[in-house]
Amino acid sequence: MGEVTGRGGAPDSPASVHAAAQVFVEDLTSCIPSADDFHHLSRVLRLRPGEVVVACDGRGSWRQCAFTGVSQALEPTGDLRYVPRAELAVTVGFTPVKGDRPEWVVQKLTEVGVDRIVVTRSRRSVVVWEGDRAERNVEHLSKVATHAAAQSRRAWLPSVEGVLAIADWVRTEPLALAQRGGGPLVLGRPVCIGPEGGWSDEELRAPSLQVGLGDAVLRSETAAVVAGALICALREHRFSQ
Repeated sequence: MGEVTGRGGAPDSPASVHAAAQVFVEDLTSCIPSADDFHHLSRVLRLRPGEVVVACDGRGSWRQCAFTGVSQALEPTGDLRYVPRAELAVTVGFTPVKGDRPEWVVQKLTEVGVDRIVVTRSRRSVVVWEGDRAERNVEHLSKVATHAAAQSRRAWLPSVEGVLAIADWVRTEPLALAQRGGGPLVLGRPVCIGPEGGWSDEELRAPSLQVGLGDAVLRSETAAVVAGALICALREHRFSQ
């Protein structure tokens, strides 16, 4: 089957297909989901043979398939399609907070279209992920992002990175720190959300922009999602006068 290249619009995206589910696979020729995903399709969703499933490689390529119920492999029923990556990547960094709220942040940032999610560490961080704990938590958040990308029918998987100290990150690329009273959001710079105690004076003096998210005082996890949604909408020209 030939490859059909999409133009980034809804008609050529996985979301344009009325499907029972989407799964990420390594090879779009064989379309074999993971054991966990196959269990979800067969035992949780209880799909019947012939129901539509979208298979995607997480790198823009996808195709429509049918659930067979006979084997783990899906049956390809549509041509290979491709969604180009956005020219300007949207990056949001956030400092983790207690409980399961980091999972919620990653889930929602994925759903609104953020391309790169960075778990950060600030001088005033209350929750500090280091060593093996940091590695385990970031790996878990990557899985959360994968599930959220499938649920929201994304063709590209976001990257989840960390843990990166703000003081180190600002030396490698220009950042935009979310700060009440700051200027407007801009494209092309990672937007970073500070801890609940706010940025330290040293971090605010770093060579970075300060951007505002409105007049209200937002919780850290809320601010991260607001920043991601706004910057994605700005990239997609969804504002009008």
